[in-house]
Parts: sequence; structure tokens; C-alpha cells
Amino acid sequence: MAYWTCRRSLPALIPMAATNARTIQPIEPSLPEVHSTVRLSSSKIGWRRLLGFLGPGFLISVGYMDPGNWATDIAGGSRFGYTLLYVVMLSNLMAILLQSLSLKLGVATERDLAQLCHQEFGRKASFALWLAAEIAIAACDMAEVIGSAIALNLLFHIPLFYGVLITGLDVLLILLLQRRGFRYVEALVITLIGTIIVMFSVQLILSRPDYAVALGSLLIPSPGIVTNPRMLYIAIGILGATVMPHNLYLHSSIVQSRKYARTPEGKREAILFANIDSAMALTMALFVNAAILVVAAAAFHSRGLLQVAAIEDAYKMLSPLLGASFASTLFAVALLASGQNSSITGTLAGQVVMEGFIHIKVAPWKRRLITRSIAIVPTILVVAITGSQGTEKLLILSQVILSLQLSFAVVPLVKFTGSRRLMGEFANGKLLQRAAWVTAALIVGLNAWLLVQTVMSA
Repeated sequence: MAYWTCRRSLPALIPMAATNARTIQPIEPSLPEVHSTVRLSSSKIGWRRLLGFLGPGFLISVGYMDPGNWATDIAGGSRFGYTLLYVVMLSNLMAILLQSLSLKLGVATERDLAQLCHQEFGRKASFALWLAAEIAIAACDMAEVIGSAIALNLLFHIPLFYGVLITGLDVLLILLLQRRGFRYVEALVITLIGTIIVMFSVQLILSRPDYAVALGSLLIPSPGIVTNPRMLYIAIGILGATVMPHNLYLHSSIVQSRKYARTPEGKREAILFANIDSAMALTMALFVNAAILVVAAAAFHSRGLLQVAAIEDAYKMLSPLLGASFASTLFAVALLASGQNSSITGTLAGQVVMEGFIHIKVAPWKRRLITRSIAIVPTILVVAITGSQGTEKLLILSQVILSLQLSFAVVPLVKFTGSRRLMGEFANGKLLQRAAWVTAALIVGLNAWLLVQTVMSA
């Protein structure tokens, strides 16, 4: 009863159909506490309007530089030097495309991806998709827990077991910031991203890479990526772990937090500025991932250390190899910032999928505790039994679980954004739709291949 009362009392929050699309029954938006709450400048100067839209893209970008990606970047750089930088670039371009589709879906239909899946596929299919999304979010949160715990161990020598428990306290910070306003959450995320960028900028200077070779590898693919089986495996690992499925659900929701005019003109402006926000943020993610790989190539590969893949090993070797006692500390601080950043987006994504798929609203603090508990319990058990070796295996497992779920988010996204019935005038053109399907097929296929190879090797 309260749900319907809320719908009647919040007419400004009830989304309408996209322009020229069929009439859709009104529904309360996900994350109603932040929906259309961020005010925009009334100035006609473009950059001032753009500043109001900056934020959602940065929340999304943290999923592309989370601890789960560090292992593949470190392994790629230590084993094959700068060669796989092209794969990092290619994966980032695919991410920009899919996140662009996600934000356009949210603005055009005034629904998020989870809500549209519920609307188009029905209750039973939505429930199955919700379970898959929850498993993926828990798996991603597991990677953040492990990354943060490892960082605390490296920085303060806190045992992994207690480090895992400490990571559960970040829920208090997130809830405090959400109460003060969504802009505070975005400000924290941008600050942590800035911290990561500064840390790795210093690392790049200290490692003294061959910038000319690195730039060439970034823009020109090497035949060895396809012909060398070991290189191909890591390349697919980088590509396969690029797009986080919950980011597609989340972006389509939080892009609606801006108070833009819900008119065709207002939506066109929102899509334009949101795309700029997303592209800027993902370019920073590209820098971080490329920097991790370049540092590994310059510090390890150039010295013949070709088997460095574990995060702890990289930490221990950086300072003596680079000749700077603080190099390892910078690395660990960046890892801690990465883990905390990704935890924030995991919480918000959990709210979006629960409200969108099965229309159940849970208080943010309860939602956060549920997600973190699911991630902490298996991590504590593994750490208690096997120690640090088990955490590496859990990181790999988390990426495999994400690979399993990805197609259930990418395929509906491409299908919906190509539908004129749902998107109206904002539907993908033929060329864009073909590019989207090719990207989706490539990512889904590579994830499936990586999954098969991981299972076979295990």
C-alpha cells in the first residue's frame, strides 16, 4: 500500500515513456532518494552545465580499475612487457560503448536496465536474472574485500583475517555520505580515483619505462596476441574482465539523479553531457590499467622477472627494484583506494537490481550489510583455512562468476537500446546497433572461452 501511495505522492518522479514510444505504465524509479535530486546550473555556458553532470561516470569507472583487474594487468606486464597495452585500449573502447548505451537507456526511457528487464521479460525471468545479478555483485564485492584486506596487511601488517572484518565498517561511511547527499558520495569516489592516479603517476616516473615502445604498443596490435597461446589467455582475461555487469544496471539508474528537463531537448542534452562524463572517467580508468601494466613491464619484465602475478609479490619487489623505499607504499595505498571505491558502487548496484527486478525496497544500511556479509563469510573461511594463497584463488573465482553473469546484462541492453518501441527517437541507428551486437558477441564469447579455460586448468 505504501508503494502505491509513494507513486501517487511523487508525480515528478514517475517516469514517462520515451518520445514517440508506446505509453508505459508509470513506475517509481529505483534509488528514489537520489532520483532527480542533483540540481544543474541554469547557465547557458556549456562547461558550467557539464559540471553538473560529472559524477555518475566516475562511479562507474571504478569497476574498471578494481582489485580484480590488477592481477591480469600485473601478469600481462611482467610476462609480455608492453605488448598487451593494445588489449587494454581495445577493452576500454568497448566499455565506453556499452556504458554509453546504458546511460542512454536510462535517460530515454526513464527506467533502469533492471526495471526494463522486469517489464519486458516477466516475473519468472526477472527473478532468475535478479539472482544472477546478486551473485555477480557478491562476487565483485568479494574481490573488493580481498583487495582492501591485502592492502591493510601490506600497509599496517594487519592479519588478513582481521583486515576482512575491518572492511565491513565502510558501510558506516557510505551511509553517512548518502544522508548528506549523492554529490558527497560522488566526491569521495572522485577523490579516491584521484589518489589512485597520483600514486601510479609517481610509480610511472620511478619505473622509467620506454615511453615510445609503450605508446606504440598502445596503438598498434602485435601478432603475438593471437599466435601466442599464453599471451592470448591473458589478453582474453583482460578483455573478459572489462565490463562489470552490475555497472550496466547502475549507470542506467544513477544517470537519472540529475534534475534535467524530462523533454526531448532536455534528454538530448543529458545524453550528450552524460556521455562526456562517462568517456572522461573511463579514460582515467584506461590510464590506471595501462599504468599498472607499464609499471609491471618496466619493473619486472625488463629485469627478467616474468612470473610476477600475485599482488603481494609485486608489492614486495617494487621498492628494491625501483630504488625508492616508498614505491611499495604507493602501490598499497592505490590498492586500498581501489577496494574502497568499488565497495561503494557495489552497494548502489545492489539496491538498483533488487528494486528493479523484484520491486523490493530495503533500507540502504540493511542492503549494504547483506551484500557485505555474503562476501565476507566465504572470504573469512578461506583466509582462516588457507591464508593468502586462498585469497588469490578467490580473486580468480570472483572473475569467473562475473563472466558467467555478463551476458545476462549485455544482451538485454543492446536489445532494448535498439528498440524504437522503447527508445523512440533515441533508438540506436543501424550502424551503432551492429557495432553494439559485435561488441556484445565478442565480450560474451571471450568470457565464455575464459570460463572454459579456467575450469579446465582448475
